[in-house]
Amino acid sequence: MKLFHLLFKRELLTPVLALMLASGVCVALVFARIFLTGSLGYGFLAWNLLLAWLPLFFALLIREHHAQGRRGWRLCGLGAAWLLFFPNAPYIFTDLVHLTTRFNGHFWVDMLMILLCALTGLMLGFVSLYLVQSVVAEMFGRMASWLLIAGVAGLSGVGVFLGRFLRLNSWDVLLRPAKIFQHMDNWMADPFGNAMPYVFPALFAAFVFTAYMMFYALTRLPAAE
Repeated sequence: MKLFHLLFKRELLTPVLALMLASGVCVALVFARIFLTGSLGYGFLAWNLLLAWLPLFFALLIREHHAQGRRGWRLCGLGAAWLLFFPNAPYIFTDLVHLTTRFNGHFWVDMLMILLCALTGLMLGFVSLYLVQSVVAEMFGRMASWLLIAGVAGLSGVGVFLGRFLRLNSWDVLLRPAKIFQHMDNWMADPFGNAMPYVFPALFAAFVFTAYMMFYALTRLPAAE
């Protein structure tokens, strides 16, 4: 109930309703494809979109705790949870890889469906990032808030790389930490044997940072009269 109340606060009502509508369209497209083709192949998009909502939920709780003057370990814990799940929002863009391995007569429909899910996930992440940035700006200043953006973009690149190429999930940090350490040991055995662990996170971080700057600039447009 608390999250429901936070989602539908007056100042957030328009973006939240738009995101809910977009998510509904995405899920409807996914289920329509499943029904028409009899294949569950793209059912994962609905799950990935659900995960993309988690950073927004955590960001709303962070904002509420800050507004009520609550600091300390709870706020830090919410911040850590938000950061842990944030890469799930832009991750959906990497689902475009399935178009190259599952090419069929529905190629253009599938491409547009994935892009719509990816764009919705990215906007969910950016709204959450905007809320957290505003909290950091109030607490530590404008410069610190943009350092946060740069850091989150970099960590998102790493997180998406771990998810797409090493098939690790956000909850593996808590449930299967040994799996993460195993991959770290394998990487440390030959850290320069493959450029992909460096190139992909850097490029994806640049994508997230640049896209967020455009999103942030759009929030500065004057309101329509």
